[in-house]
Amino acid sequence: MSEPQSDEGPRRPVTLDDVALRAGVSQPTASRVLNGSARKVAESYRTKVLAAARELGYTPNLAAQVIARGSSRTVALIISGISDPYFSAMAAAIMRQAEANDLRVSIAVTDRRVDRELDLVRELRGQQPQAIILAGTGYVDPPSGGELIAELQRYEETGGRVVLISRTDLPFETVRFDNHEGARELAAELAGLGYRRSLVLGSATPLLSMQQRVEGFVAGMAQSSADTATEVAYPEFTWEGARDHILGLSDDELQRLQLVFAITDDMALGAIAGLRARGLRIPEDIAVAGFDDITTLRDVVPPLTTVHVALDTVAEETIKRALSPDGDVRTVPASPVVRASTPRLHG
Repeated sequence: MSEPQSDEGPRRPVTLDDVALRAGVSQPTASRVLNGSARKVAESYRTKVLAAARELGYTPNLAAQVIARGSSRTVALIISGISDPYFSAMAAAIMRQAEANDLRVSIAVTDRRVDRELDLVRELRGQQPQAIILAGTGYVDPPSGGELIAELQRYEETGGRVVLISRTDLPFETVRFDNHEGARELAAELAGLGYRRSLVLGSATPLLSMQQRVEGFVAGMAQSSADTATEVAYPEFTWEGARDHILGLSDDELQRLQLVFAITDDMALGAIAGLRARGLRIPEDIAVAGFDDITTLRDVVPPLTTVHVALDTVAEETIKRALSPDGDVRTVPASPVVRASTPRLHG
């Protein structure tokens, strides 16, 4: 049997008809095998079609798969940024869990731009993924929340599923972790270790879950002891922002502090860089804590006190809801982990 392409001139794509001809089956049968139809195909035909597809180098048509299955086997993950170690770890956990469920993941990055998030959702509606997962944090006062909700509702009306991770600003199925309680418990533990004078590094960008971490930590300190003094600053929501804020403090301001708590581990590492540039030792001169328990903390000296978020559990719950929503909000615990960066104070 001759090949469907010629060696002379541009090579045309291999079609489903080519595969069916090579396998000796009808085109609808080849389509059911390669595009994932729910209708069963005899194993002998299935084997022939798959062998022919491999021999010819056939690439399935994703649009045809959507039609055959009624939905795609792709979930779209929209995250704030891939360079942030927290979001890269989350994306990796989602991809592992998706693969275990025979799903593929496409990733889009918003760079924390509300207009970009809205544009991405509009584009994804046309691609018909099985689910759209929005990870990250919503805004305290979302500037285009109504438009985003409307786009996502239109997507659900066509059979898609929406799952949110760690954001409560939209009325859709949600997997969250308790930012407020995790930060509050961490503050209570640190107060129990003797810390009274602390600086909280929040976010200049008004992000809802980050503000919950600030409020939780402040509440935990206030509830633990009457003589605590907790200052809150709002630098840029980056490693550099935390470092630069520390570099801008006066010597007197630094000398008053016993502890710096940053709302993410990435910002905590920036704070550590700033403190060391100021000639301070961690934890001998000042203690530092963060939130997220990112994997790169394994290489940090001293080991960083933080709040652990079980991303594998978050990913499992998210994919479960992408496949079969149950309409509720699942809260994954966020648990303090005290390490050498915050030793007990004496005296």
